[in-house]
This record gives sequence, structure tokens and C-alpha cells, in this order.
Amino acid sequence: MFRGNLETLDPEVNQLIQFEAERQARKLILIPSESSAPEAVRESMSSVFQNLYAEGYPEEEMRTMSESEILDYPARLAEYRRYADPRYYKGVEYADIVESLARRRCAEVFATDKIPADQIFVNVQALSGAPANNAAYTALIEPGDTILGMNLLHGGHLTHGSSVNRSGKLYKVVHYNVDPVTEKIDYDALEKLALENKPKVIVCGYSSYPYVPDFARFRQIADLVGAYLLADVSHIAGLIAARVIPTPVGYAHVITFTTHKTLTGPRGACILTTDPALSRKIDKAVFPGEQGGPHVHIFAALATMFRISKTDQFKDLQQQILDNCLALTNQLQSRGLRISYGGTDTHLANLDCKTIKGQDGTTLSGDMAARILDVAGIVLNRNTIPGDKTALFASGIRFGTPWMTQRGLKEKDMVEVANIIADVLLSIQPYSVETRKGLAARAKVDFNVLEDARLRVRAIAERAGRDVVTGKSGYPHHFYIDDQPAAKGEWVGLKLKGVDVRHFVEYVFSSEASSLKKGQSQNTTLTTPRGSVEGILTFLMPGTYQFDLKREHFGLAATFLRDLSDGYIAFDNDIPRRIPGPMVIEEAETPVSTKAAGEPQSVLKPYYIGKPAGSGT
Repeated sequence: MFRGNLETLDPEVNQLIQFEAERQARKLILIPSESSAPEAVRESMSSVFQNLYAEGYPEEEMRTMSESEILDYPARLAEYRRYADPRYYKGVEYADIVESLARRRCAEVFATDKIPADQIFVNVQALSGAPANNAAYTALIEPGDTILGMNLLHGGHLTHGSSVNRSGKLYKVVHYNVDPVTEKIDYDALEKLALENKPKVIVCGYSSYPYVPDFARFRQIADLVGAYLLADVSHIAGLIAARVIPTPVGYAHVITFTTHKTLTGPRGACILTTDPALSRKIDKAVFPGEQGGPHVHIFAALATMFRISKTDQFKDLQQQILDNCLALTNQLQSRGLRISYGGTDTHLANLDCKTIKGQDGTTLSGDMAARILDVAGIVLNRNTIPGDKTALFASGIRFGTPWMTQRGLKEKDMVEVANIIADVLLSIQPYSVETRKGLAARAKVDFNVLEDARLRVRAIAERAGRDVVTGKSGYPHHFYIDDQPAAKGEWVGLKLKGVDVRHFVEYVFSSEASSLKKGQSQNTTLTTPRGSVEGILTFLMPGTYQFDLKREHFGLAATFLRDLSDGYIAFDNDIPRRIPGPMVIEEAETPVSTKAAGEPQSVLKPYYIGKPAGSGT
């Protein structure tokens, strides 16, 4: 039943996937927790292994088998038929092999000169990082015991004891912070905190703190108070696997990490330990403690990912990630922007947006910075930085280089990207507005700077590598100021649609738009920062107007109207002034009119964008 591919059976979802693939190709993604899984990993992930239930684990003896022994099908299948396995379901003979293969390859990737793969016990069943950490806590401590983890606002993770997370509800939590002057971890202060609170678990590992943990110092502190050391290296696991930064293996009692960040694998997680007794507790904590049946198709993708992780190409990638992040960070600093924590030695860094202030003293928020950069084509995320009081009002943005490095970009490209970011941020004017919840920070960006940034981002994205063939969609997915209309005539049209479009056109166009009746047209002018565009405005029906204009002005007019709808561009000296929106601004099939009566500028209108000061009533 249901034979056929996705395009045949569900063209809507197929198209949605194509749009997302295009977004990933046409934008510059600087979210440090994201990466592009190689095609082979995605192929493994979409395999028929996803059809299985496989509650339980393979035989324990398979942990220490070499890869060739695991893949010895005559031996493994003979054993399975004779003795079965510990799982609750049958039909899992190949699930046993693929899970064992993923575990073995993981152990080999993280083995060291002192600790061979046979001494590393791996669990690959945790569905993601949070379940992995929760399972680790379950294996190590009891509810009510004390955890010492990094403060979320200073770079920690929700699962390191945040009050809104399960870890912060089940356990007593003490947080360590960065030093207020150096913005780095003060290990002596951390030791003092540990001695005062006697935690059962100390968590090292971060979500936005940009430095490699001192694993040896952390272990020293843990031993001092008799605590387990849990290293959550989700962000830096790929760097560790490539041996371009130090490893926690040999220091941490338990290591957790997700597999979809710098490791560039599927969305999953691993838990490692060198203690066989802890390994048994961890396995029970994952299943049946934390979750039910594992995702067997993820085992296949993990196995593929760990095979890739052993290559020289992977090591080169991870080193380039570090080099690119340093180049990006240094250039942002050279442009006068403040880098939180003073810098980076990993794949990520943070920028303090508070140094950018508006005329009313409002500082730029991380949220507004991230939103405007996203419109420009650069994707990153708002993030708390030291000094912030709540994650709801983050004043920083976090950026990283895994994805851009995977696309083949180097240090020179990172300098160019940094300059685009700096140009956009430094042209932003923050301001505050009254809302039902009190003052809220908003921001506007210069139209010319925004559109220039879009074109520069497009140029970088087009020369960057990609492993997926995508289409080239126009509005509403992507648009640029040099877009050309599909219509071939001298005149083209733009349809403006929206609930409050009547007020939108009244603000935007110079003519008395509110006087139009259905089907009527009038001459009008659209004033943009790059000059005026003459045209004809027609009231088609409630909720819909059409602006007809000469084709050479299409890109400018369409982009300016769309940017006004988005709400981020400054359009006059009153920065907080708002235009109704959002609106749909799309090309019309044909122009409605190329001639109309009346003057394009109304002398009676008290305001429209571009109205000369002191003119009219």
C-alpha cells in the first residue's frame, strides 16, 4: 500500500522540504548548535531501520568486539538464532549489529593513548542531549542531591540545573558563574563553592561559554569533594573527536554529548563512561528509566557519522571551524563591537549588543539584533551574556562557524561576513515603546544598509558549497532589490493585500488613497530612500490595492514596500513611528491602469512617507 515517492503522495510536504533546503543554501547559518549532516548520514537515517522496535540492548559481549567481528554475519546470526538476545522484541538481529557498530565506532573515535576503545562503554540510545543528561543524573544520584553546574545566564544549559528544567526541580542546584571582571571561569572560586556545598555531581560543559573546559582542574575539584564529574560536551564533541582540543576522556566519570552539532551527525546523543558498573546504571537509566524503544535508524546514521569522524577530512574540517570562528570574532572586535567573555577558543562566540544605543538611551537587544540579521540573510540566535537578569531579555547574540565551514568558507570569507554583521548592527537605531506589559525594546535599520547586506550575503551563499540541489524561489520566500518582474511589458503591477492595507497605503503613498472607491485609480508617488517612484494606485476590493509602475522601478518599489511590511526599516526621522502590517506584496499578473487622473501628491494629507516638512496642512 501507499506506493510512490513523497512528491507523488504528499506534494505539499515535498515542496515544504524543498523550501527549507533552499533556505539553508541561500542564507548564512551561524547558529553554533546547528550543522549540515552529510548526505550519507541522512541516507542512513532514512533507512528501513526506522520501522523497528528494539527495546533493550544487544548482548554485552558485543561491546568489546572489533568492527570486523561485529560485521561477521555468519557468526552473529548463528549466535542470534541459537541464543536470541536480551531485547523484548524479535526481528532485531540486524538492529543488534547496527547498534553495536555505532557503539564500537564511537568508542574508537574517543579512545586515547591511555584509554583504548575496549575500556569505553557507550550508550547510543538517548534520543537527544536532555534525555542523555537526565539519564546520567538518574544513574549517578538521587532526587534532592546537589548538582553544581554553570549558571544558564553565564553560558550553561537548561539541563545543568535551571529552575525551569527537570534538573532544577528534582535536585538541589548550586550554580557557578564567570568572574565579573575577566568573564572567565575562576576555578579557585569554583573549588571554594564546591567545598561549601559538597555536590554529588559537578557538571562541566556549556551552551554559550566559548572556552574549552579545564577537564583536569574540574576532576581535581570533583575528587576533592567526592563528586562525580559529568562532562556535557555536546557543543565541542566534534572538536574533541578530531583531537583539535583536549578530551574529557580519562577525567570525567561520565561524558554526554549530542551528535548533531560539531559532530555533524543525526539528531541523537551518546553517553560514555570508563566504569563498567556506571555503564550498567546508565543503560538502565536510559531504558527503561528515561525512554522506551530506541530509534534504530539513528544508530545507522551514528555509525556512518563516526566512520566519517575518523577521516583526515573531518579533522581538517574541525580545525577550520576553530580558525574561522577566531577570524570572525577578531574582525567583529576590530569593528568596535564588544565580544562577551573576551573572545573564544572554540567554535562559538557571543556579541554584546548593549554597546549599540538609540537616541532615547535604549540599548539594542539580542532579539532585535537576531531578527534584523535574519532578514538580511544571516541566521544566529539571541543569547544571554554575563550581566543579564533573565533569559527573556537576552542582550547578546551567539554565533558559530560549523555550518559555514562545512560549506567551504575560510578565514577571508569570515572577515567578509563579520563586516556585513558589523555594518548592519552599527546602522541599527534602538528605541523603546509602551506596550501592555510595559516598555519594550525595538529597533530600526537603515534601508540601504539592509539591502546592501542582503546582496553581499547572497554573493557569499552562491559561491559557498552545498550538497543539495535547490530551486530559486522568489517572493515570499526570498527577495532582493535587484529582482526583475516576471511580466514583460513596460508597466508592471504590485498587489498589496492585508487586513489593514487601507491604512498601509494611506501612510505609504502620497495620494489620497482613502478617497478611492472600488475600481477607481489615482496617480501617486512612493518615496523611498533611493528616490521616488511614480505610479498609479487602484482600489481593487476591500483588503486589496494595486500599485502599477514602470518595470525599471519594480525591484526598488517591491523591496521597499516589503521591508515596510516587515517593520524593521527606518523611513523617517521619527524612528518609533509604525506602519500597519504585515502585508502581502506580490507581483500582479497584469497592470490595472497606466493612466489616471489627479495630482500624485495630496496637499490635504497630514502625513505620508516622504512628505516634505512644513508642506500641506
